[in-house]
Amino acid sequence: MPNYADLKDDIIKTSENDGTEFSSQIPKFVQKAEFRLVKDLDDFGLDEYTTVSVSSANAGSITLNDRVRVIRNVNYKTSSGTSVTNLLPRTTEYVNDYWPVSASTGTPRYYTRKNNSTIKIVPTPVSSITAEIQTASQPLALASATGTSVTTSNYFTEYCYDALFYGCMLEATMFNKDWNNLNIWQQQYVGAVQALRNQSRRTRQDDMAIAASPAGGPNTIAQGAS
Repeated sequence: MPNYADLKDDIIKTSENDGTEFSSQIPKFVQKAEFRLVKDLDDFGLDEYTTVSVSSANAGSITLNDRVRVIRNVNYKTSSGTSVTNLLPRTTEYVNDYWPVSASTGTPRYYTRKNNSTIKIVPTPVSSITAEIQTASQPLALASATGTSVTTSNYFTEYCYDALFYGCMLEATMFNKDWNNLNIWQQQYVGAVQALRNQSRRTRQDDMAIAASPAGGPNTIAQGAS
């Protein structure tokens, strides 16, 4: 599988620019391309699952890691072996009206996203529960160094390399002020992203069923659309 070193080499050779100034900017090209991809894709490969303990002490403010972009699902079990209870997403105004006194306890039913780093669950559970949070998250950023303490490959290099490379070439072309070729890389990037979106659409259906909405509920995906 390609890694950061392969990506850097491809960028330099394709750009035909082995200058020190250009090389030093490649980490920024890669970072911008990764940020772009996580916004453009709706892919199960970006999903992560985190378990957190929810109690009266933290139900009003459960901290998420800083790579979380979208919350797909929050659920819990009251004890080992019991069925899963899915919490329903609601606005902050709704949960505050529904459960205005956080010291009161009950059976958790809803959650709301307070900001980019915290969610709130109501009602406050009677006793501690373990919740599972499914999120679409930014993969660990690629790094140029080697060793176990850094990330030299991630989901983008392993499964979306073409889109990652084209995204990097967009940034490299702008850096080189090569405006004549900018549209070429833009088209390549858009085409790669559309193919990945189609692949994601296919994972949400079987051969005899229509695609399911990633948000749950009524289907909102038009067949054949990206």
